Amino acid sequence: MFRSFFLAGFEGSTGYNKRGQWFDQVVATGHDKTVDQDYADLAQLGIHGARESVRWPLVDWRGRYDFSSVEPFLEAARRHRVEVIWDLFHYGFPQDVDLWSEAFPKRFADYCYAASRFIAARTEGQCAFTPVNEPSFMAYAAGEKGLFSPYATGRGWDLKVTLVRAAIAGIDAIRAACPDARIVNVDPLCRVACPVDRPELEAEAHDFNERLVFQSFDMLCGRLLPELGGSRDHLDVVGINYYWTNQWELHRAPDENGVIPPLADDDPRRVPLRDLVRAVWERYGGEVMITETSHVGDNRGHWLREVARDSEALLLAGVPLRGVCLYPILGMPEWHDQDIWAPMGLWDPLCHREPGAGRLICAPMLQALNDVRHVDQLHLSLRREHEMVRPSRHTVARARRMA
Repeated sequence: MFRSFFLAGFEGSTGYNKRGQWFDQVVATGHDKTVDQDYADLAQLGIHGARESVRWPLVDWRGRYDFSSVEPFLEAARRHRVEVIWDLFHYGFPQDVDLWSEAFPKRFADYCYAASRFIAARTEGQCAFTPVNEPSFMAYAAGEKGLFSPYATGRGWDLKVTLVRAAIAGIDAIRAACPDARIVNVDPLCRVACPVDRPELEAEAHDFNERLVFQSFDMLCGRLLPELGGSRDHLDVVGINYYWTNQWELHRAPDENGVIPPLADDDPRRVPLRDLVRAVWERYGGEVMITETSHVGDNRGHWLREVARDSEALLLAGVPLRGVCLYPILGMPEWHDQDIWAPMGLWDPLCHREPGAGRLICAPMLQALNDVRHVDQLHLSLRREHEMVRPSRHTVARARRMA
């Protein structure tokens, strides 16, 4: 799908946090002003793909669209030959949109049609879109715990269904505007472990790991609630968001900061990433991607090497893993406290200390990136072999449409 196996994810969340404060991570990290240099830096490092966000609240004014905030990113991508997966709904939505209304799916579909048509007209080659970013997490954060707008509690399932229904309508609209577009649906891949002293919780842990965590994907592909209209073609590329925090002990109490501690690296209950990704592929088939992954501080380099080792094993085993997105590629402020910055990514922006202060590269992560270049080459050679053997599903689909 992309010219490089490793991609860069630019955090594009917008919205209102638990304090009711507006946040825009593109502005907070300075990426809106430095996108051209950011893409030039990526190209110099051999990273030719990225995840970006069309900030829906900035472009949709009661159904009238202004894509001027998107144009600089399109121009930079074209200039530096960076292929982009465009997120269309990354938590934030226009204030006049009611997510609970029957009109929401159509309003979202109209926006998806306009955005994908605008982007396709200014993009060389195939386009890729993520209609709704992390519907499971947004359902939990905004529908169950009231951490984001619309600040609902106890309605996580309702919001998850609402978001997937809108995503399906959005995918249909994207393909009406851009028939060859690839859809990369992304959601967190989490796993819970049963406490060693509470074997009676084993069934609950199994239910979480084998059913609950896959509900959004199952709806998108039509396995769950088929009346929503989902199909395997709607699911398309399965995007897996996976961080070091994504495995924890069931019913573990949060720490003083409200965070549930993840399983330790040496905990025997921790399942390797390669096994988790392979299980997703076996469940849905088709192509998969690791669409978000990263660590913090001094662990960044070690984490990248670990992800690269697992990716190499998956590729050699024949799993069609189409890329790993290093997300976020820039350190960023916390959603609920913009004064606290997370030291994540390949670069740490210094704009929170002084405007225009530039960025500090994470040397251990850069060294790790240089050390795992062979995975890029392996992926490229395997893709060439695959394409020589048989055409892709989308090549066949295009041929059928032309016939």
